[in-house]
Amino acid sequence: MYVFLPMPLVFFAGFDTSSLYSESNNGWIDADKFLTGASIVSSVAIPVILKHAGVIGWGALSMELSSFFIFAMTVLCYLGTSEDDGYSMF
Repeated sequence: MYVFLPMPLVFFAGFDTSSLYSESNNGWIDADKFLTGASIVSSVAIPVILKHAGVIGWGALSMELSSFFIFAMTVLCYLGTSEDDGYSMF
């Protein structure tokens, strides 16, 4: 699942990450934001639903959520350091 999280960002925004932080009139950037948000929500919601249904245990849920946190921090650090203004985070 984590392989597919950055795919809308790669396909629609390319290497221009400045459009993710601002308002856009471009339909492709809006689609990128929607698909990225939907994949992020589903990557958290699916394990929670599986835990609620009793399919997985607490250990698997905590492992998945901790790996999601690490992945999210990695993406945020990448986006923060790939800006042209000298490694500013936001």
